[in-house]
Amino acid sequence: MPDTLTAPREELYDKVSSLERPPLDRSARTAALERFFSLRSGREKPGRFWRVDFETIAPSADAIGPASGSVRVENAGDGVLACDLATAAREYPELFARAFGTTRIAKTKFGALAAAFASVGAFIYVRADRAAHEPIVIRADAAAGAAIFPWNVVLAERGASATIIERITGEGDAFVCGAAEIVTEENANVTYAVLQYAGEGARVITSRAARPGRDAAVSWACAELGGRLAAGDLLVEFDHPGARADVTTIFFPRSSQHVDVVSTVEHRAGKATSETIVKSAASERGQARFLGNIRIAPHAQGSDARLRDDALLLSPSAHVDSVPALEIGANDVKAYHGATVGAIDADQIFYMESRGIERSAAEGMIALGFFEPAIERFPTASLRDEIRDTLARKLS
Repeated sequence: MPDTLTAPREELYDKVSSLERPPLDRSARTAALERFFSLRSGREKPGRFWRVDFETIAPSADAIGPASGSVRVENAGDGVLACDLATAAREYPELFARAFGTTRIAKTKFGALAAAFASVGAFIYVRADRAAHEPIVIRADAAAGAAIFPWNVVLAERGASATIIERITGEGDAFVCGAAEIVTEENANVTYAVLQYAGEGARVITSRAARPGRDAAVSWACAELGGRLAAGDLLVEFDHPGARADVTTIFFPRSSQHVDVVSTVEHRAGKATSETIVKSAASERGQARFLGNIRIAPHAQGSDARLRDDALLLSPSAHVDSVPALEIGANDVKAYHGATVGAIDADQIFYMESRGIERSAAEGMIALGFFEPAIERFPTASLRDEIRDTLARKLS
């Protein structure tokens, strides 16, 4: 599948005009595709060494079809409504409209592309004062040579609680351009974890956003561990006081993999708390960039925002850029950001070798320990073990 816009745009317009399935009608899809072509990605190349030009990425029209892939939901128990997007838009229009498209996802370049072709995905509605006792699992899979545009929507009522685990896979040179939206009411608690482990030839581009209600809590935990290209936009918008958001991201490009992650936390209401933790490593010719934004509006007094980004370089040819940024408009806030990029400490290697541990094993143990503070923030012991196993294979 080509990385560039070599196919005529007319082919994509013809494709999108043939989609009449909810949640969007034909005119809304066409408008979204127009935004995709007109908008910049916000991921400009920082130098000649950068291998990926996001302005030229687009799917092939031939790759988009009904057999491109699937999205299915598992473990939705009592108190939870789970269905596909078309069913939600048709049978529960008022509930669906309260969350779908209410964030800024569709106003971004690749969010607009996901909206233009959105036809698969999950709608999860958690009733007031109900808790999903088991993690709800969303599985998105793209076939080799195909393009899939999964869009997941979570709406949690007052006092509701749920954990969602999204698993993204793609075979061969699959193209995944997806989105996830979380909207909660007062005192709700939603954890949304992502494990992306697509094949080494796949491209995965995702846009995620959350709007927590008053005194609500939202936790994002994303592990971008697969694909030839993995790019993610993650946005949290605080419009109500007392809310909390935890953002955790793990990525590990190796060989010629490329990862590009942007997180943005906007404190537009006071007395809200956010904490962002990013742990990354790169080996061989792996390349990555993290852009972390914290914005505090002038009227958002009492905000508490923290960001920590640490990257580990495991080979001389690996490259990771870390760009944290603070925009503070209020004067009664707590705000902190810090970033480190470096290699494994030689003293640690020497100490472990002096205890009879081979150098390669020592490096692997140190690297896995480096990721542990972020891994601990993922829900369920089985998911954490799976992430550890995946990282261990990348280190081997």
